[in-house]
Amino acid sequence: MTEYATAVDLPDGIDIRPATHDDYDDVVAFTTDTWGEDSDYIPDIYHDWLEGDDKETLVADAGDAIAGIAQVVMLSETEAWTQGMRVNPEFRGQGIGTAINDALFVWASEQDAVVARNMVFSWNQAGLGQSRALGYDPVGQFRWLHPEPTSGDLPESVTDNVAAGWSFWASSDARTELSGLTLDMDESWAMRELTPTMLERAAEETAVFVVTREDGTKGLAFRTRTYERENDEGTLEEWAEYGVGAWADIQAAETLLDAIAVDAAACDADRTRVLIPETARFVSDGALLRANISEHPDFVLAADLTADSLF
Repeated sequence: MTEYATAVDLPDGIDIRPATHDDYDDVVAFTTDTWGEDSDYIPDIYHDWLEGDDKETLVADAGDAIAGIAQVVMLSETEAWTQGMRVNPEFRGQGIGTAINDALFVWASEQDAVVARNMVFSWNQAGLGQSRALGYDPVGQFRWLHPEPTSGDLPESVTDNVAAGWSFWASSDARTELSGLTLDMDESWAMRELTPTMLERAAEETAVFVVTREDGTKGLAFRTRTYERENDEGTLEEWAEYGVGAWADIQAAETLLDAIAVDAAACDADRTRVLIPETARFVSDGALLRANISEHPDFVLAADLTADSLF
């Protein structure tokens, strides 16, 4: 089994290595209640995390316990995404998180990644501070809109013209604010650079919405996926997720969100979420249109894997 060297001097008996299915119980023991009772997703997806060649899940093995865990996923040929960093409370303050993250960077670099990104909730002070200390710099922030699914027809000004949509996105305020990032179509809660090829894939596999008017193209959105999630009452709900909502003005925003609402209803979705830039204009547009804004923004950070200082 591969073991990873690290620049951090870990206590004797602790090694960084790939996670195995046999580690499940030890990982669950310190991840189940990360933010409150049964609040963490890792126990639910742990075994899935270990499948596939485009990812690496690492643990800090302390012999009689698992001291920490995190994962890195390749989202494209050059973009890596790190997630799920958890340190066992009994081992905090010993450099565990730094050692695991160093190993994630090494693995990603060996896959030819030039950047590694992560996402941290804006309220997570410890997570934000740790990310900065590990070499990540802030690159963007976003919030969710949750328009209600509504049966009907798509607005006449909405098309699936990928070329027009890309042209709008390339010079849009939304692209600038998000550093070109939108939700990935395969990995949940992950962001990568939107490309024409990715937008073409969305047009073929899910849906693309482009607002075109007499004065030009004014909006873009695309659906990344639909999925089921259990609500607070224990009932499964169908969600429709949209990788970005970008618009030039309030009229385009209204048209775009109307199209999303119709599409979500056609998908038999109970709820939606649409990623938008965390700016006063985009968020207040959502408020004006009563699109159900999430309570807190999320922050995206990135580490330049070509920097010698990271290794």
